[in-house]
Amino acid sequence: MERNFVTVDVTINKLLDDKKYKTLRDILTTMNAYDIACLFGDIHDSKVQILFRMLPKELAADVFVEMDEDTQEFLIKGFSDSELKDVVDELAADDAVDIIEEMPANVVKRILRQADAETRKQINELLKYPDDSAGSIMTTEFVNLRPSMTVDQAILRIRRTGIDKETIYTCYVTRDDSTLAGVITIKDILLADEDDIIENLMEENVISVGTLDDQEQVAQIIRNYDFLAVPVVDTENRLVGIVTFDDAVDVMEEETTEDIQKMAAITSSDKPYTKIGVMETWWHRIPWLLLLMISATFTGIIISSFEHKLEGLIILTAYIPMLMGTGGNAGSQSSVTVIRALSLEEIEFKDILWVIFKECRVSIICGITLAVVNFVKMILVDNMLFQNPAVTPMVSLVVSLTTLVVVVVAKIVGCSLPMIAKKVGMDPAVMASPFITTIVDAVSLLVYFAIATQILNI
Repeated sequence: MERNFVTVDVTINKLLDDKKYKTLRDILTTMNAYDIACLFGDIHDSKVQILFRMLPKELAADVFVEMDEDTQEFLIKGFSDSELKDVVDELAADDAVDIIEEMPANVVKRILRQADAETRKQINELLKYPDDSAGSIMTTEFVNLRPSMTVDQAILRIRRTGIDKETIYTCYVTRDDSTLAGVITIKDILLADEDDIIENLMEENVISVGTLDDQEQVAQIIRNYDFLAVPVVDTENRLVGIVTFDDAVDVMEEETTEDIQKMAAITSSDKPYTKIGVMETWWHRIPWLLLLMISATFTGIIISSFEHKLEGLIILTAYIPMLMGTGGNAGSQSSVTVIRALSLEEIEFKDILWVIFKECRVSIICGITLAVVNFVKMILVDNMLFQNPAVTPMVSLVVSLTTLVVVVVAKIVGCSLPMIAKKVGMDPAVMASPFITTIVDAVSLLVYFAIATQILNI
């Protein structure tokens, strides 16, 4: 029996066409903010404005944060001043900053003009921090308690102020000068006696981050300690904000995407693939392609310099692609492994000798395996099966020995370059596949011709 399924966007469009706005509002208010934002992405822009205006203020702000920047800009341009003010008033300060950073100047002016004085102050405070720092992703909306409070007073304060805060599950204890004194969870508060003093219940050894700490390190701390949030302090240990778990997830996704793009030799972009035009995609890719093309000319120069020797034994040229490919693959394996270990803080630059020693042992085992298999393959397949008399045992030995040396060199280069890059302040991901492959290609040819010259006397 055939069953028919009706998707949500089809239902929403049908209700819109029938002008059943009450039913639409009832459906939307039962949905998650992220799901509504995804739904708006599949609906025509003119209908998005109608649907957005049906949402309650708080839900509308949550949906607005989840939208892509093009839809946000489209809605802002269609908002009246009062509608824009309603959205801005409901936005968390860090979310407002994220939106402002992606908007054109004229849109930013409208947003700031509609924000109240306190919100503008918070936004300006967050905007002063460098990109990719803890200060740039923190929120200033947190629950702070005093050490001298009783549990009963603390619960009353949470009830009065918690509704507008990013989280109430973790509360921070600050002194009169705003310095961070401790941390306490809502669970500890609820399970304590009403007359207990917060100072006696709080955890004094607080793990915190500075406003200028790298956002990736902050996300790593939240991941390592399973925090819901981590406090952000200034140079005098005054609590100025918190970074929550959802912000850490966004940072991890952003950093991972950036690393993948760099490892593929693509200039990073914050936009999703579907939102990037052809010319912008070209602009992100062409610089690396030009650089790698120019650097690859070194391999051509090497081949040209040995051209007269190759004329005497043309068969050697047939194995150049295999050797270069094997070296590039071996180098990529090491580089990707080391880059991941660096990002997870499993290794540091001081471990470079240990890493190289380990990769040397691995590469020798891999290289011997590949060399033996290649030698047997060249004799049995290339020489005997395909009856190619030029593939002699000595030629097979040259190619196999080169394979061994190339794998060892490639893995040493692949593991050491990312660590050196990290040490000098570069992103290790830049030293990934394309860059390492170019280096290994040149080394492979030099080794190949050196071994061939010694063994075959060409």
